[in-house]
Amino acid sequence: MTWLFYLLAIGFVAWLWRRVVILEREVARLRDGVAAVPSTPAFAPSPSVDPAPRLALEPTPPPAARAEEPAPTSLGSRAGDALAWRPSLDLEDLFGRRLPIWAGGVTLAVAGFFLVRWSIDAGLLTPAVRVLLAGLFGAALIAGAEVAYRWRERVADPRVAQALAGAGLATLYAAFYLAGSAYGLIGSTLAFLGLAAVTGAAIALSYRFGLPSAVLGLVGGFAAPALVGSDQANVPLLTLYLALVTAGLALTGKRQDRAWLGVAALAGGLGWGALLMAGGIRQPPDAAVLGAYLVLLGAIVPGLTGVAAARPHWLVRVGAAALAALQLAFLVQQSGFGALEWSLYLLLGGALAWFGWRQPAMREANAAAAGVGAALLLFWPTPDPWGFAFVAAALAIIFAGVPLAQVARGQGRPLDLAQAALFALAVALAVLWHFGTVLPDDPQPLIALVSLSLAGIAALAVALAPRLPGTQGGHALLTAQAVAALLGFGALAQVLPQDALAFTGGLAAALLAWRLPGLRGAIATLALITFGWALAPLAQWLQVGWMALVGEPMQTSALPALRAMLLHIVPAAAAWAAWWVVLPSDKAELRKGIAVGAIGLAAVAGHVIFRQAFAAVAGTDFVATGVAERMVWEALLLVAAWLAARRGWRGAAVGLAASALAHFAWFSLTLHNPLWSAQAVGPLPLANALLPAYAVGCAGLLLLRRWLGEAAFMRWLVDAALMMVIALFALSELRQMFAGSILVAPPISPTEDLLRSLLGIALAAGFLAWGAHTHERSWRIGSLVLMVIAVLKVFLVDAAGLAGLARIASFMALGFSLIGIGWFYSRQLRASPAETTAAAEA
Repeated sequence: MTWLFYLLAIGFVAWLWRRVVILEREVARLRDGVAAVPSTPAFAPSPSVDPAPRLALEPTPPPAARAEEPAPTSLGSRAGDALAWRPSLDLEDLFGRRLPIWAGGVTLAVAGFFLVRWSIDAGLLTPAVRVLLAGLFGAALIAGAEVAYRWRERVADPRVAQALAGAGLATLYAAFYLAGSAYGLIGSTLAFLGLAAVTGAAIALSYRFGLPSAVLGLVGGFAAPALVGSDQANVPLLTLYLALVTAGLALTGKRQDRAWLGVAALAGGLGWGALLMAGGIRQPPDAAVLGAYLVLLGAIVPGLTGVAAARPHWLVRVGAAALAALQLAFLVQQSGFGALEWSLYLLLGGALAWFGWRQPAMREANAAAAGVGAALLLFWPTPDPWGFAFVAAALAIIFAGVPLAQVARGQGRPLDLAQAALFALAVALAVLWHFGTVLPDDPQPLIALVSLSLAGIAALAVALAPRLPGTQGGHALLTAQAVAALLGFGALAQVLPQDALAFTGGLAAALLAWRLPGLRGAIATLALITFGWALAPLAQWLQVGWMALVGEPMQTSALPALRAMLLHIVPAAAAWAAWWVVLPSDKAELRKGIAVGAIGLAAVAGHVIFRQAFAAVAGTDFVATGVAERMVWEALLLVAAWLAARRGWRGAAVGLAASALAHFAWFSLTLHNPLWSAQAVGPLPLANALLPAYAVGCAGLLLLRRWLGEAAFMRWLVDAALMMVIALFALSELRQMFAGSILVAPPISPTEDLLRSLLGIALAAGFLAWGAHTHERSWRIGSLVLMVIAVLKVFLVDAAGLAGLARIASFMALGFSLIGIGWFYSRQLRASPAETTAAAEA
């Protein structure tokens, strides 16, 4: 049963192969027909097409048979013939006509295999005669294939010749395998040479008999070394054999227009290279031979046979070079990074660079080898400085110099720019990893010179970018600019004090934005570098700020030092502002994010500088200076918002004003309001810190209403906030008249409590008057709400503590006030019914 299953599977695969071949022929025939017809008629099914569906196209008939067929009258009839093969499951056609031929070939191969085995088991003939008979049987099958090919008009089916040739090749493979490995009748060398000869024959016969011979050559050629079963492989002989097989199959695939055959051959050859590498290479000659073999398969064979052409997928084009580079890298590591192995890797890079110079599709493979080479430099343990310098310089010439030369001669691509710049960056990282540090304690001029030289490579890539045909580099150009800035800054980091680096980066970003705004990648890199220096003081400020948000007063001593602000945060803010300036207008979202970052960094720096300056002038007593300090900071934010609005930066203006209001609402009104927190406001009524503090809050609300007040909901919200702020200010001033500078010190007296109610009534009247003057319905409604609150307080709270004339006087005052407000309000409604209706609709 198992053998039957194998036979059916082999037959089915062969049928699929044949179907693809016939389809290729039919497409070629249709293409020739299109070229021959001067005008293209409409596609229409030919009336002569057989309506019964068939499983696959018929094999192309021999020339004699084709001569007897009538020529098609139009392209439509050819299209009808091409569409007539649409598949359907025809068991009679499959098992009666197609499978028997392939099954017969497979059976002959199995018969030859068992013939050789039977002759050996029976002991009838000597080993030499047995092998000779098996070879004769295989040769006879191949001769039969040649007869069928020459008499193809009579046979009328090319699969007969293909089946006989495949059976003959399989028999020869089996004969050499059984004689050399299974029974030890001949030596491993003779068996190996025999299998190699069969492989060569299979490659040669594939030109005559087609795909089956090529597949047998592919499978048998790479299986032959394993079939001989030698414990100690002869690496030079084996690699020579594998190189010949791989090159022959790749060239065959190119000649027969079967790109997959070349890809499969390279995969098999590189797979054997990995097996040899895993077995261990202990002798320098073996390492040299294996390295040359990998260079051949990774660069020379793909370049000469077209496997790395632009037609296959990019993964196929890169795969061979990447696998060869990885195996060579393993060989370099296995040998202790010796000069011989490094020379082999340089040979691979040089071959890839040479083919990339002639074939643009090979440059992707060169980039893959460049990445592996950079990783080798990075993981080189304890390299000798001069040896490292020589290898790094040679790799830089191959993987960075050659791409830049391509760009210089006008044949470059963005990939070349990116490769040159990124390889220079990788070499710089390897130099720092082995011989230095990013931020040395002492100046390192030699490493600075190396970094500056590598930065020159990236800068040269930037300078050559205009020579790219049809493009200016895009992301590759930005990458080269970023690498040039990073390496240039790294060179400065080796000689300048650490405290001066952030300032230098911010200054460089500002100068580039001023004089060379096109270097957006470099400016962005400098902005990100300076932000790295700002992280430590920024984290300290955020920690202190978080504690302030939950109620713990911010101590000036806990904030970052003024020196850290000037040397770290301010340069970062300047660099981000420079980045924002050079960004194009179509990057709207990115511009917004960078603007927020620049404003945030500037705000942090300004806040710390302000706190330090204020503490130096007014002291650090939170109770004595808290109100004034918050008022001045909020006023500065509003001034900055107003200036931003004057410049047309509406978003920045709104953000700064909102920040000022949020600070006022949370810290001044909620956490540290003098009404319930110990905050000195001043001894004099009105002429104290309360007036400017609340004036800042009102100014912020008015500015936001001006910039965002188009919607009715926003107007109502701002008006409600204004009324609440005014009420709290009046209440605080009343409390200051009785309590003095610290509003929470003495308890509230009955007189003060009653005056609070009268103050509420007075404010309600004032809101009503302002609403009448401005025709704002929100103020009139606010007056009614405040009046209701005052009335409820008088009836529920104040009246309970009064008696006699005081109670009578309070109720009389409340009554007259209510009557007066009601009269005034009704008069307003009668005076402007249209305005009231419009306000109600809004």
